[in-house]
Parts: sequence; structure tokens; C-alpha cells
Amino acid sequence: MEDWAIEAQGLHKRFRDVHAVRGLDLQVRRGEVFGLLGPNGAGKTTSMEMLEGLTRPDSGEIRVLGLDYKTQERAIRERIGVQFQSTQLDDKIKVGEALALFANYYAKPRPVAELLALLQLQDKAGAYQSKLSGGQRQRLALGLALVGDPELVFLDEPTTGLDPQARQGLWDIVRRLKAEGRTVLLTTHYMDEAEVLCDRVGIMDQGQILQLGTPRELIAGLGQPTIAEIEFEGAPPAADEFARQLGRPVEVQAEHWAVRLEDPKRELQQLLACVETLALPMRQLHVRRASLEDVFLQRTGRSLRD
Repeated sequence: MEDWAIEAQGLHKRFRDVHAVRGLDLQVRRGEVFGLLGPNGAGKTTSMEMLEGLTRPDSGEIRVLGLDYKTQERAIRERIGVQFQSTQLDDKIKVGEALALFANYYAKPRPVAELLALLQLQDKAGAYQSKLSGGQRQRLALGLALVGDPELVFLDEPTTGLDPQARQGLWDIVRRLKAEGRTVLLTTHYMDEAEVLCDRVGIMDQGQILQLGTPRELIAGLGQPTIAEIEFEGAPPAADEFARQLGRPVEVQAEHWAVRLEDPKRELQQLLACVETLALPMRQLHVRRASLEDVFLQRTGRSLRD
């Protein structure tokens, strides 16, 4: 039990006619970055809120850092930090003031100066939070989650809406948290983010974990690690005859075809020959390895952003 930061068994949660979480079982190791992935409405945020102690499950058991919310809620809250999808602060509060205010809620807070350095907000300590950029506001929100010096940090879609540079800045902070030995549980819609940051991921849909493992394990489990994507001039044509000649299934997407290859060296030549024979208006051919999004599509048939 000492190896687990989070232990959840048989969690259920209903909101009137919506069964948001259906028997969730989840274990997160101490010191790992764990990603909870899934489309909108999969039950990720509800699951996070139950694990954070903000929403009570209708049934099931939760232990956080070896403690039980039923009898040790205050002790748990002293040892966790939570960053929500959006954080609302008074427009006229300054960055340093916000961190100092939240620090007063904890017995042993992390020094504000140390947090400002971690967040790279030293030069913004005296700035109003309303004057910050989107990336700076997200870093401040993360700082508020870290001010209590938590062992376990919950991040709910921390980089949604950020530009690539701001996302990279948040990634660097998550890496620092892991290096410090902290546990991070995050949700994200960005598959590259999950592959870069997470030690393990759980793919969730309809209130349940469908598949769990390291990103490498899940991708390897597809058994077809290479995908050819064919883009066309205009909308993709019908794929039936192409699939018949190629002898492989073709996934027709909005803007391209996707073909899974077992032997790229041999099958790419065959694919191009079929394109030539059928005089298809191919504009571009892109070959890539399989991704976590491919894993999810195979498991659910839905995009992560559906």
C-alpha cells in the first residue's frame, strides 16, 4: 500500500439520469506522472473531483496517500494540490499577493519566492493577475496548487488553449515536480503531451478505464506501429476499390485516408502502385508511427476531442 499515491476501487457517480462514472478502478504509484485520457463526457473530470475529495462517490472506496476521506479529509487536503480547468481570481490581486494569500491556508507552505522562481514569474510578482498572458495565468494557477508543498498534484487539462511555447513551459514544471519526487495525476486532450510527460496512462470512456499502461506499451499493443496517411486534392474519394486492390482496410477520415502497415518497406510500394493504377488525385503521403490517439480510436471509435 505504501507504493500507491491513489487507490480507487469500484467508484460510481450518477447525476440524475447520467451515469458519469461506472465502477472506476485506478491505482497511481507514488512519484509517477499518470495521465487520464478520454473524449469530452468520458467521466474524467468527475473522477478527478472524487479523487480530490470535491465530489462524493455514490459507491466505492478511495484512499489518497494511504488515507481515507471519510475520516482523514483534513490530513489529505494538507498533502494535495489541485489545479482546475479554470481559476478565477480578483482582477486587482497581484501575483505575489495571490500566492501569499493561499500560503496562509497551509501549515507548512512552500516559500513564495521559491514558487515564483519555479514558475518563472519573478518579474511578475507585482503585476495584477488580470494583466498576465494566458500562459502566465496558467503558471500562476499551478503555483496556487503547489503553494502547500503537496506530495500529490491534480492537473485538469492544464495546457488547454495555450500556445506551443506556453505548453512547453508547463511541461518543464511538471518534469520538475516529478524530479522532486511528487506524484502528478493529469487529464489532457493532447496526445503528444501524454506521450512526453506520462509514465502511464489510462484511456477512459463512458465512465470506465478501457486500457491502462505506459504509452509505449499501449502503442505497441496495436500490433501495427506504422500508419500511412494519404491526402488528396479536394475531398477523399471512395476507398472501396483501393482497399480491395491493396488487400488492407482503409480508414476514411475527413481529409485523408489512413492505412495501417505491417511491413512498410514492402507495403508502401504496393500502396503507391495502387494509387498509380487507379489514377487517384493524391497530393501528399505521410508515414508515421502509431500514436495514443490511434489506440483510443481502435478502442472506442471516437476522437479524443469528440
